[in-house]
Amino acid sequence: MNSTPDGDFQTYKAESGGYIREHFFGRDPRTAAMVADWTDDEIWALKRGGHDYRKLYAAYSEALSHKGQPTVILAKTVKGYGLGKTFEGRNAVHQMKKLSLDVLKSFRDDLRIPISDAELEADPYRPPYYNPGPNHPAVQYLLAKRRELGGAIPQRRNVPTPIALPDAKHYELAKEGSGKQEVATTMAFARLLKDLLRDDSMGKRFVPIIPDEARTFGMDSFFPTSKIYNPAGQNYVSVDRELLLAYKESVQGQIIHTGINEAGAMAAFVAAGTSYATQGEVMVPIYVLYSMFGFQRTGDQMWLAGDQMARGFIIGATAGKTTLTGEGLQHADGHSHLIASTNDAVVAYDPAFAFEIGYIVKAGLERMYGGQHADPNVYYYLTVYNEPMIQPAEPAGIDVDGLLRGMYKYRAASVGHIPAQILASGVAVPWALEAQEILAADWNVAADVWSVTSWNELRRDGRDSDRYNFLHPTELPRIPYVTEKLRGERGPVIAVSDFMHAVSDQIRPYVPTDFATLGGDGFGFSDTRAAARRYFAIDTQSIVVRVLEQLAKRGEIDRSVVIDAFQRYRLDDVTAGTTGNPGGDA
Repeated sequence: MNSTPDGDFQTYKAESGGYIREHFFGRDPRTAAMVADWTDDEIWALKRGGHDYRKLYAAYSEALSHKGQPTVILAKTVKGYGLGKTFEGRNAVHQMKKLSLDVLKSFRDDLRIPISDAELEADPYRPPYYNPGPNHPAVQYLLAKRRELGGAIPQRRNVPTPIALPDAKHYELAKEGSGKQEVATTMAFARLLKDLLRDDSMGKRFVPIIPDEARTFGMDSFFPTSKIYNPAGQNYVSVDRELLLAYKESVQGQIIHTGINEAGAMAAFVAAGTSYATQGEVMVPIYVLYSMFGFQRTGDQMWLAGDQMARGFIIGATAGKTTLTGEGLQHADGHSHLIASTNDAVVAYDPAFAFEIGYIVKAGLERMYGGQHADPNVYYYLTVYNEPMIQPAEPAGIDVDGLLRGMYKYRAASVGHIPAQILASGVAVPWALEAQEILAADWNVAADVWSVTSWNELRRDGRDSDRYNFLHPTELPRIPYVTEKLRGERGPVIAVSDFMHAVSDQIRPYVPTDFATLGGDGFGFSDTRAAARRYFAIDTQSIVVRVLEQLAKRGEIDRSVVIDAFQRYRLDDVTAGTTGNPGGDA
């Protein structure tokens, strides 16, 4: 048996007892003698070990009694076992959709199912189901054994331990801005999380998960108080032990630090994110990773998290196509939001400012853990950046509903006469604000700037509106949120982000006027942020020219103005160094 290839074992089951006698037993006189007085049918009736409960019982008994070494049971089985000669061991078994009447009867006989020939012959393509019932001895035996083992595993508990959400005071710092200090949104999120960890009621339920460099994300400040979980405690002398924020490991540690192991970190995210159901205790995983190493590298586990109804936050830090280009293309994430859009469990945001992050996290906690939302089985994905900037204070009268739904007008134009609308997300919002000033000062254009916190949620809302309207033709049609917000505005709409064109292009069907995008397509190159953004034609000056181009297309300014701006801002640097049209409209 040890010298027989798997392919031969498959062929044996697809042939006959005589074939097995000749090609398996007949290869050695000793084995041939073992079945010399057997019929071909008796040889054919031999079962592989994985289908023979006596052999399985014997192997398991042997494994339990063996001491001093681990034991592995290798159980050989047959593809399509029990489905008859036309199915068993056949390569086409996955494409075969029906059992013939004869094969169906054979299947019934082998499994000793009490269904008569007449019942099968009445409709061989719709055989009756057989359920032995809860009082059948076999069912009673199985249930008794399961009870002895502690019940069904896993269990999904519908009523976890009640919790109180974090106090509102933890979000106040984010609303205040950073004053004169430049703070990247990655750092702003880390500050918010540090405050949430201090919450008296819920702080202990947060599970920060870091697969790589905690210091890159500003999370080393967690080490002294929250500590890194290690079931054996700290058993080495850390190289940074003299630092105030040195590595600290503890049996009571709250941080999961898996090393450079995104698969292990995602496993921890799923375990903590489903503990409300498997353990009846709410935990809030906060998985912070390089954005490129999330949906691209462990996308299947992200899907699994949705399938398992996990809850929590995944933070795609150092996000975008150009904010970490100095470390090479491995970090040039221009598409994580596109991959996230394929997962219906993911609520994805690309916030620009610290106060936006505060509102999104607060709403996410309420939705997933507050018990007030009809569909809490989601998890959140936020992209944050490593580019320091002055974090503005929350504007007066901010449209919080719009912020959470995906877009709101951050700054209306105060100067200029020719209207336009600029939609930007994440790190691109400051570029849009600079472009707004240039357009007003140099080109008499009054461009409103909108902060798009979620292209994905806007797209989801538009898709849902389309579906509702299609399935309810007699009712008043729903208006997509993007359409509702923009149909009263004047001028063309220009969208920009530090992601691919396709991210902002998601909302194209719902924009009720001329729409153009700027984005980072292609692999690009490693250089300074300014050089990379000029290469992709997504920087401030590119936004200015894109707005002017769309105004010229509408006949609201002369084409010569576009050419003048193009030359003034030297956008020929882009065309000289690229192939194709990285800043062009799709």
